[in-house]
Amino acid sequence: LSQLGIKPATIQQALQQKNVAADSGRVDVGPEFISIQPSGEIEKVEDFENLLLSEEGADQQIFLRDVASVRRGYVEPPSTLLRYDGHRAIGLGISTLKGGNVVEMGTAVEARATELLDQVPLGVEAGIISLQSAATTVAINAFLVNLVEAVVIVVGVLVFFMGIRSSLIIGFVLALTICGTFIFMGPWDVALERISLGALVIALGMLVDNAIVVVDGIMVRQQKGMKAEDAAVEVVGQTSMPLLGATAVAVMAFGAIGLSNDGTGEYCRSLFKVVLISLSLSWVTAVTVTPVLGVMFLKPPKPKEGEEQEDPYGGGFYERYRGLVKACIRNRYVTVGVVLAAFATAVYGFRYVDNSFFPDSTRPQFMLDMWLPQGVRIQDSAREAGLVEEYLLGLEGVTHVSSLVGAGGMRFLLTYDPEKPNTSYIQFLVDVEDYKLITGLIDEVEAHLKEAHPNAMSYVRLFRLGPGSGGRIQAKFMGSSRDALREAATQARDILEDDGGAKGIRMDWRQRVKVIVPTIADEEANIAGITRPDIAGTLLAAFKGDAVGVYRERDELLPITLRQPEPDRSDVANIQNLTLWSPGAGKYIPLRQVVSDFETRFDDDIIYRMNRKRALTVHADPKSDPPSVLLNRVKERIEAIPLPPGHTLEWWGEYRDSGRAQRAIASSIPLFFGAMVLIVIALFNDLRQPAVIWATVPLALIGITLGLLSTSQPFGFMAMLGAMSLSGMMIKNAIVLIDEIELQKKQGSEPLKAIIDSGVSRLRPVAMAALTTALGMLPLLQDAFFIAMAVTIIFGLMIATMLTMVVVPVLYAIFFRVPNPS
Repeated sequence: LSQLGIKPATIQQALQQKNVAADSGRVDVGPEFISIQPSGEIEKVEDFENLLLSEEGADQQIFLRDVASVRRGYVEPPSTLLRYDGHRAIGLGISTLKGGNVVEMGTAVEARATELLDQVPLGVEAGIISLQSAATTVAINAFLVNLVEAVVIVVGVLVFFMGIRSSLIIGFVLALTICGTFIFMGPWDVALERISLGALVIALGMLVDNAIVVVDGIMVRQQKGMKAEDAAVEVVGQTSMPLLGATAVAVMAFGAIGLSNDGTGEYCRSLFKVVLISLSLSWVTAVTVTPVLGVMFLKPPKPKEGEEQEDPYGGGFYERYRGLVKACIRNRYVTVGVVLAAFATAVYGFRYVDNSFFPDSTRPQFMLDMWLPQGVRIQDSAREAGLVEEYLLGLEGVTHVSSLVGAGGMRFLLTYDPEKPNTSYIQFLVDVEDYKLITGLIDEVEAHLKEAHPNAMSYVRLFRLGPGSGGRIQAKFMGSSRDALREAATQARDILEDDGGAKGIRMDWRQRVKVIVPTIADEEANIAGITRPDIAGTLLAAFKGDAVGVYRERDELLPITLRQPEPDRSDVANIQNLTLWSPGAGKYIPLRQVVSDFETRFDDDIIYRMNRKRALTVHADPKSDPPSVLLNRVKERIEAIPLPPGHTLEWWGEYRDSGRAQRAIASSIPLFFGAMVLIVIALFNDLRQPAVIWATVPLALIGITLGLLSTSQPFGFMAMLGAMSLSGMMIKNAIVLIDEIELQKKQGSEPLKAIIDSGVSRLRPVAMAALTTALGMLPLLQDAFFIAMAVTIIFGLMIATMLTMVVVPVLYAIFFRVPNPS
């Protein structure tokens, strides 16, 4: 170029002019308005070589082929790379349309891929990184098995305690309610997935509550000699409104999640919808279908000749319960004191319950993140990835390894948050035969990589069953000074490393990298007519390549890059030999004439900002303990790090995600809590009965604390939902009991007798409702997502129900000043 006197701008202008849309206007031709388009547009890559570069007045014609070689190829260096089982790969991502069926889409994709196999070139093979339809099918089938198991358990319990006829009636009503729920889920856009099916299992025990009360009432009245029709009419008339109110309260206990606008609320919203549909249908079937079936099939036991009708509440079990209630009412303040002591112990013990947001997934795949030193070439990262792939594929139980070099992958899961582009980053998606193998592989893989690749930071992550991104513990430092932020983040990193319980400790700004800074000699540059952009453009074209135009190839736009030959751009020493066009001299001059020095210094390669402030985040994950345990150990020490004025520290990760989810729910809790209180007040038209009911709700904490501590389960988001739903169940049981007390008082019974007799009459339906709900949760103990909720409901409900049947009568006696039994 220097010898021929061709300016770089000449080449750029020639390339751009040939690719400008040459629309020269339109002209009237008779009745038509026709466009005029001159020919000469480049139609193939070879045409670039024939571009004429000679300027006006030149004595010879110079073409682009005389000064440059032209070829078509891939962008170099690539921004990201994908590898599958050690081979280069191209990924194809397919998403389901909104409202679509992922299983049907997966089946259609597989069928179409099979049709296209004949067109795949030899040597090209296909593999699957993630097929959501297959995972969804497995999860749904597993949940359907859990649902069937729960139904069998509930019906089995009813058969044992209530007889074959009663259990079959309740079982039929239960099946009818579930089928009706499936029908109404479609119009409300509730798909069959983990949350919605889990909600059915959760609601399963509650679905039979209303039917149990109706069937039990009919049976008791029949045993007392009442006709079946009269018994059904009386039971429905007396219990329909209390059951409606109790059902509404139980639904509203889940309402806060339905109105949450947080990402967690979006993730779990179908839980509220399914509970609303199913419990509403359970009340409708309880007051319509259940009494009809009771009249048709329930038969009272016939007494033997000469014997009186047997008292339905005359057994030894009921007598012992009567004695217990009388003793507790007689020593009412001692009873309350004992219960308060147990509650205080539970409150103290709850401090030792671990906290967590969402549990890890049981997906048979795990993520291995590897961070090489910041600033390495992506080709070096790819070579490192190949070595790790070879090791991983040799592990027992590993079936496939996908490598994402330079950035995270496509978002193939709602809970997957891809890493931002970075040439030093590699992520391996490792498929295993069984997810149970992952626990044993984690320590082995991390130990090997630490020894075999000491220059890299590597750690294994599991997929989550809920929202969240980055490290589970994140300390975000914000301010204006980069040095101050790095100093504080370094101290936080050292604290986490000293603790010994954290892994994957990293700063999102990564290390500072070397930067070459050409020092421009301003006076010489001004004389030569060279500006800073001219120097920057020359350096860009020399090494990375300068995009000077776009080539239109059918429906694609391919960038045109102008750069030095490979030998010249791969050696930094050539920076001294670069030349650039000088308008002042009218010729090319060496770059060193306008650059006095090339300084090498360290600078930040990555800078994140939040709300226009620089933000540097320290990420970490716990090795074994729940994130809350690790955070509690280091939180005070990290918060003690001195920060300059105007600099702040915020805790992100699970701490923030969990807090945001809880605050989003808490914002709507007052609305539903107020509605629940008003419903209870409206049922009794008094304040004392609601006070008795609500006083028993906190007692569920006794069972919750016992259950979580004994099973080593954390109190996370799902456990919190379980506690909220538990309050609705307890209120429902207490409403049924107190409503019976009020009913017997209206019928002329003495207050003390009404309390005891009501407890006896409601003992079986309340106990059966609690027992079926708790035992119906047993299948969920095998599910990582719902186990904490199941433990919360099982232990909380069983303990709370026993206390309710004793504490409610005692509190009622205190609030209504019922005298002690003689």
